[in-house]
Amino acid sequence: MQVTSSSSKYSVKHYPDNIRKWQKEGNYFYFYTSETILEVRIISDKIVRFRYAADGKFQRDFSYATSERLEESPVNFGIREFEEVFEIYTDMIRIWIARDNLRLTITDTEGRIINQDEMGFHWQHYLQKGGKIVYCSKQIQEGECFFGLGDKPTDLNLRGKRLENYGTDAYGFQKDTDPLYRNIPFYYGLHHGIGYGIFFDNTFRTLFDFGHEREEVCSFWARGGEMNYYFIYGPALLQVAEAYTKITGTAELPPLWALGYQQCRWSYFPEKRVREIAAEFRKRQIPCDVIHLDIDYMEGFRCFTWSKEYFPDPAGLIKDLAAEGFKVVVIIDPGIKADPDYDIYKEGMEKDYFCKRADGAFMEGDVWPGKCVFPDYTDPKVRDWWSSLFKDLLDTGVRGVWNDMNEPAVFEMGTFPEDVRHDYDGEDVSHRKAHNIYGHLMSKATAAGLKKYLMPNRPFVITRSCYAGAQRWASVWTGDNVSEWDHLWLASVQCQRLSVSGISFAGSDIGGFIGEPDGELYTRWIQLATFHPLMRTHSASNETGFNQEPWSFGSKYEFIVKRFIQMRYRLLPYLYTTFWQYSHYGTPMLRPLAFVAQNDEHTYNRSHEFMLGDALLISHVEAAGMKEKEIYLPAGQWYYFFNDKLYEGGQTVTIATPLEEMPLFIKAGAVVPNYPNIQYVDEKLIDEMILNVYYSEQPTRSTLYEDAGDHYGYKNGQSNTISFKQVSDKQQFRLKKKFFGQYEAGYKKHRVLIHGLPFKATEYVVDGKVFKLNARNFAVGVVKVALERKFEELIIR
Repeated sequence: MQVTSSSSKYSVKHYPDNIRKWQKEGNYFYFYTSETILEVRIISDKIVRFRYAADGKFQRDFSYATSERLEESPVNFGIREFEEVFEIYTDMIRIWIARDNLRLTITDTEGRIINQDEMGFHWQHYLQKGGKIVYCSKQIQEGECFFGLGDKPTDLNLRGKRLENYGTDAYGFQKDTDPLYRNIPFYYGLHHGIGYGIFFDNTFRTLFDFGHEREEVCSFWARGGEMNYYFIYGPALLQVAEAYTKITGTAELPPLWALGYQQCRWSYFPEKRVREIAAEFRKRQIPCDVIHLDIDYMEGFRCFTWSKEYFPDPAGLIKDLAAEGFKVVVIIDPGIKADPDYDIYKEGMEKDYFCKRADGAFMEGDVWPGKCVFPDYTDPKVRDWWSSLFKDLLDTGVRGVWNDMNEPAVFEMGTFPEDVRHDYDGEDVSHRKAHNIYGHLMSKATAAGLKKYLMPNRPFVITRSCYAGAQRWASVWTGDNVSEWDHLWLASVQCQRLSVSGISFAGSDIGGFIGEPDGELYTRWIQLATFHPLMRTHSASNETGFNQEPWSFGSKYEFIVKRFIQMRYRLLPYLYTTFWQYSHYGTPMLRPLAFVAQNDEHTYNRSHEFMLGDALLISHVEAAGMKEKEIYLPAGQWYYFFNDKLYEGGQTVTIATPLEEMPLFIKAGAVVPNYPNIQYVDEKLIDEMILNVYYSEQPTRSTLYEDAGDHYGYKNGQSNTISFKQVSDKQQFRLKKKFFGQYEAGYKKHRVLIHGLPFKATEYVVDGKVFKLNARNFAVGVVKVALERKFEELIIR
């Protein structure tokens, strides 16, 4: 053991000394020093877990983040001994462990350093609060960039930042506010074109320093628990993202309507007002699928109740809204009003389901209902009980639940005191360990209830706080933002960061929750949110009674907002396909440019541009009165959406930004599926699927995924995956299609629109049959043909 002095508050720092012995047990390797044990678990040829027992004894191997379906799949691995190091090898990486101090160096098979310890693992006693503070420090490689860590409202590249995870109700947060609502201890490193990831699975307050304190050192530590982290090798950043969701789990497909437009306010009440909002959407023919009800729908803010005054007949209201194509989502907070006449309070008290302080008193605090108690969601019995409470709400017709205030937030106190005790699935811990997973487990229990009582329909849950792995059951929003232009940039960066941190189903409160946007800001926000997986307007109540609905800012803005919401609905097949990629492979839906062009250093600090799926590149207009914007396009060719002008990538281009447009590009070669105009997802049977195909001389592939949009038939083969391959040249356009699946879609035809043909076309060939093109097949720069759904090849020449 090596010891150095430190402050008396934290005791001395301890470092591992030389390895005394080692052993192998299956795909686990153990290295023993005089005091410390290092466990190396080979999960796959690219994924390795490192776990340290600081004083020779491991804690319980338990995680709320990792997926139950995580499978170990190492094929070829082993160990070699050398004089100064041990080498553990797989087909993709080499792990070098120094004999004298356990320090790690990870290289690829050619010996290039991917990640390297500086001081590596070390620890010190936390004299003030008990337990140990566990540290790991790494050398920052030349030119290294860092990404990830969930919803941090700061520059996309984290180099030079110091950040922490401790779920916090950050009302009105600003740029660089930290910590925030979510706790995602996962980051990426990128240097010399090599990408890797580190997931530090520790639920205590965790901190990350990316060269802030010491310019060439990256470190992460926790004020309790174990040093337990997963190393993931790419080398592509998107491969790292996919591997991370192999560890923490992939999302299930949501109901298709949850990808539609959602309208919310604090609060829509009484019932008459909700009906008026719904009627206005249909009257103005602005698409919308969801109306949210905030806390005022409850009886005195008591969870799982309805206000007798404001909502005397909730089932009737929801039935009428459903007839007009609206789903209802209601808010549920964790605070249960301390009221002896309130059934849920009484039952929870009788069964001892609420959190207690260290001396046995109940954890009590004021939230919206007044004095409240709080369920201990770390107890599986409490989670089961909580899940059961949703039956009556769902029987009323509610289709989704929005969990708020679950950091947990408590008025005046901020959050729970650290002495609050939790079951932690049988471990009995303090709030120091449970804080960062409180909202995570609340939303998990909520989702379990919805899944049980909505069956065969799919659940929809939105949560404010969570831990790594919450993508398995919930969506998120970025929290209580502000109606300012800076927050439009924050919304873009936060959603990109959440996406690459495993949680793609994310959005922001369009227009800002706090304050009042003008028409221009609201319109620009709608434009950005059109390309976020969760698209919801939400705003706070205010003295002026101002509302943020698409028509609130006058006809000029309403017209443009309506066009973009309509665009959202036309893009639903593309968006749903992108969600399927995320659900199936773990591929982030939103992709920062560095994740799609990681060998291009120009992308490393770009945050204004991002991709949605494989084909769409988006940038928002970030300032009032902005007339043009510079956009960086990665290598390749890109069509500007609004006029089909073709741009070469690998350069910065200047795009005009009139209010009715935003920078939006389509990757050359892409097939982008579209619906015809609809007002809501189940409005009518879709009679044709439109395929927008963008010409490219480079061979390209695209995918369309389809299923019923709800229910679980897709898990039993009731889905289709349609693969497109474009192989064209300057004289001929050629599109091949392969069809896989058993789902009978309602539409029978495709309308194919070919953009950017470089030659004058005279005929088209469908599965060997030749047809002449006529005037009806041409529109401004586009060739149009109508085809049977099951065509296999289209040639235009």
